[in-house]
Amino acid sequence: MKTFKKIFSLALVLIMLCGLVPCVFAASEETAVIDYQKMCSLTLYKFDFTAAEKDGVWTSDTFKSTGVAESYVTDTLLYATRNGASGDESDLENGEKTKGYAIRGVVFTYLRVADVMTYSEVVDGKAGVNDLYGFDRAAAEDMLSAIGLFADGAYKDNFEAKGTSEHPLDASKVYYTSDTLNKYLYDALTNDATGVKNALETYIKANGGTDMKKTDGDGRTQATGLPVGLYLLVETAVPESVTNTTDPFFVSLPMTTVDGNEHSASQKDAGVTGGHFWNYDVVLYPKNETGIPTLEKTVRESVNSTGTNGGSRDITDGYDHNATASTGDTLEWQIISTLPTITSKATALSDLHWVDTIDPGLTYKPEYAVTIEFYSDKDCKNLVDTWTNAADNFEVSYTSNKDGTHTMTVTVTPAGLAIINGYDSVDDNVNNTEHTIYANYSNYTVRIMYTTVLNSDASFIYGDEGNDNLVIFTWRRTNSEYYDTLIDDAHVYSFGVDVLKLFSDIGHGTQDMYNHTKFLVYNVTDQRYITAALNADEGVYYVNGFTELESLATQFTPVTWAEKDEIGHIVIKGLEDDEYMITEIETADGYTLLTDHRFVEISTETDYERPCDIYKQDIETYLKGLIQNDPRYNEDSIEAAEWAENHVLTNIPQEQLEHYYLTASAKVDGVAVEMLSSEGAEEGVVSANALAHMEIINHVKPDLPKTGDDTLFLISAFGTVLLVSGAFLILLPIIRRRKKEDDAEDNR
Repeated sequence: MKTFKKIFSLALVLIMLCGLVPCVFAASEETAVIDYQKMCSLTLYKFDFTAAEKDGVWTSDTFKSTGVAESYVTDTLLYATRNGASGDESDLENGEKTKGYAIRGVVFTYLRVADVMTYSEVVDGKAGVNDLYGFDRAAAEDMLSAIGLFADGAYKDNFEAKGTSEHPLDASKVYYTSDTLNKYLYDALTNDATGVKNALETYIKANGGTDMKKTDGDGRTQATGLPVGLYLLVETAVPESVTNTTDPFFVSLPMTTVDGNEHSASQKDAGVTGGHFWNYDVVLYPKNETGIPTLEKTVRESVNSTGTNGGSRDITDGYDHNATASTGDTLEWQIISTLPTITSKATALSDLHWVDTIDPGLTYKPEYAVTIEFYSDKDCKNLVDTWTNAADNFEVSYTSNKDGTHTMTVTVTPAGLAIINGYDSVDDNVNNTEHTIYANYSNYTVRIMYTTVLNSDASFIYGDEGNDNLVIFTWRRTNSEYYDTLIDDAHVYSFGVDVLKLFSDIGHGTQDMYNHTKFLVYNVTDQRYITAALNADEGVYYVNGFTELESLATQFTPVTWAEKDEIGHIVIKGLEDDEYMITEIETADGYTLLTDHRFVEISTETDYERPCDIYKQDIETYLKGLIQNDPRYNEDSIEAAEWAENHVLTNIPQEQLEHYYLTASAKVDGVAVEMLSSEGAEEGVVSANALAHMEIINHVKPDLPKTGDDTLFLISAFGTVLLVSGAFLILLPIIRRRKKEDDAEDNR
């Protein structure tokens, strides 16, 4: 692109050069000399060459401008069906129409700055002829100073008569040849394009320059009835999609045609050569670069809230469009935008702000300062500057909205805009090269950082619906009436469990029985116990923290869950996607405690069947300026299904804002279970896969007899009989043996 810019600049210089030098190969006496009484016209066409090249219908060496109307250009770029459009003409959402790659809304300002004359003189007996442009010394001083031809109170390289002439030069004017003007203008733009553009924009406005009409749907504008002379043209207003104004240039009216290439009207191969007549109706095709700043919003859970990241300031350290967290946790957000290209005051920024809106379940933490960082690279490795909201460069305001959402607006102040635009600091932009001179923070990456907390209550939406955090990036250029916007979002998810406690013999117990039933919940993944607070009206526990000490952990008691109007539930909301161990530490009298722990695992994964529609919202709702010149932003040309399937917008300069929602699943003791849905804080909002459900059944203890019971007497009596009988059976053989021994003794 830089090479093309250089080639194009040289081409403009060549056009000017050929226009300045009278043709010596005139076809006839009528066309050989300028008719100073004839009026001239100047027609300019503006096309989106950047998009045309991306779409493969144009290359930088396709065409060479000759100063005349070229059918090849209009056939290729004006009467073309642009990618994403249904025909060569497209209806734009702002009520305008455009054709092909035409750019509407560009303004050129012109000013006649010099007379055209031929000067003849005799030096040492030899006649010499010079074509000169005479500038009024007082009126042209600032302009000539801007391009280096006036410095330290003196004019450089001005033409001075060396001999005698029938018509002496006017002492009130300074004279230059086309060669001198070409060289100084080219060198000045190469060395300091921004400074030269700003100086010439200021000069032409201050000295009565005339604005041409905005380019129309054909990308065309025209000025007629122009007297012969040298004109300065400066591009003084551009739509938001234009990132670089055309370099200021001189046009000599009339001008002689120049040789083109095979696609030009003037081409040697066709037997039509340049330099053969004066052209009083000049047609030019100045080039603009177009593009769109980027915007991305991502989030991560703070390390202090068990976030699984390194806690560094690296933009890739745990940040994503989706995050899960427990209620009460702190979330860290980043908004990353590439700033618009600023190459002159016409492309400078007059407004720059971000409007960030969060769902009711999230709360900003204003006590943590909003920070803005500037980087010279898109990966945010080379930090250039850091602003805090204690500085004067930006302001932060917070509002509560009727729908329960909250809004934070970050606005760059005039002092901050002056730093970003940096008219006097172009040398500080590290992205400047020999052929690209950007304003101070032009094309830099800005990163905004702040924090929120997840509310420990019903305002948070639990489950797959997620909680949105939306940002709209808005900017406007100095000389534009349009605002431009981009939009992106990120989502936060949290889930829960529903433990239903039952008893084997009666099912649901009484509340008195449940008052003597207690559980602990341990986060196995993070190795911490859960703490929570009960909302008695809802019958729901909301997580509010964690602890490493069992003695400080919340003891959960089953209550009536109002959503189901059913007793015996322990509903815990606000758990992130981790594995949890549930331990029963007390149960109702007469029932056995659980013999082992129960385990619940909540997992999340990307749901590729559910793309986030924020990009389509960007197209349909928020884009106001960019849609002027790109029919691919037209809602009528983008059916939702077509957008989702074919991604017809991926060929525009903006980075594709494509990401997907999360979905959750759960296992209880290693077995997959269906998760319950949950009603959101907003009426009618039902979020799927919100709660992992499990049942815990306590069984009756073995029924032991009581002291003093008849049964106990019978058992004791029966035991005595058994003991006596056993003893008799043991002693019986002994008694018999003794009896035999006694009988034998008597027989003796």
